[in-house]
Amino acid sequence: MKLFKIILIAIFFLTGSKADALASDHSKVNWLTIEEAQELFNEEPRKIFVDVYTDWCGWCRRMESETFSHPRIAEMLNTYFYPVKLNAEQEDPIVFQGVTYENENIGQRRATHNFAIAVLQGQMSYPSVAFFNEQMQLITAIPGFRPPKNMEAVLAFFRDGVYEDSPNLQEFISSFEGQITE
Repeated sequence: MKLFKIILIAIFFLTGSKADALASDHSKVNWLTIEEAQELFNEEPRKIFVDVYTDWCGWCRRMESETFSHPRIAEMLNTYFYPVKLNAEQEDPIVFQGVTYENENIGQRRATHNFAIAVLQGQMSYPSVAFFNEQMQLITAIPGFRPPKNMEAVLAFFRDGVYEDSPNLQEFISSFEGQITE
C-alpha cells in the first residue's frame, strides 16, 4: 500500500496537476463534471463555465460542433475556466458545495435534473451556459446558441470581470474585437 502511494505521488509530480493538464491542451475543450471542477477549484480557484445541454437538443449539438470545437474557444475555456458539461436530464445525483441534487423525475419524458434547474434559475432553455465566480457563486446563466465569435466575447466578458462594472453583455459584445473574425 505504501509503495502504491509513492507511485501515485511520483506520477502526480511527473505529470503535473490536472489543472495544468487542462490548460495545456488547447485543441479541444477538456470537459469536466461539476464534481471534478470543485476538486480542481480547491487546488486553484478559477471561474467555472457550465454548458447545459440535453441529448435531444439540435442547437446543443450545433454549439458542440461549431463553437466548442473552435480552437480559440477551447483555449479560452481550458485556460481561464473550469469547463463543465452538464446534461440537464442526467440521472446521477450531483453533489455541489455539500448539497446533493437529484433528478426527481426519472422515467418521465424530459425529466430535468434539480442541479440544472438551480443553475438556470428555473429558466429552462437549451443550450444555455452559466458562469460561477472564484467564490463558486453563480454569476448568471445565458440561454441560446452562440457562434464562436460571439462566444469569444462572452468568455472575455466574464474572464476579465467586465460583468462586475458593466453588466450590459450585449453592449460589450457589439464593441468587442477578438481574435475570431468569421
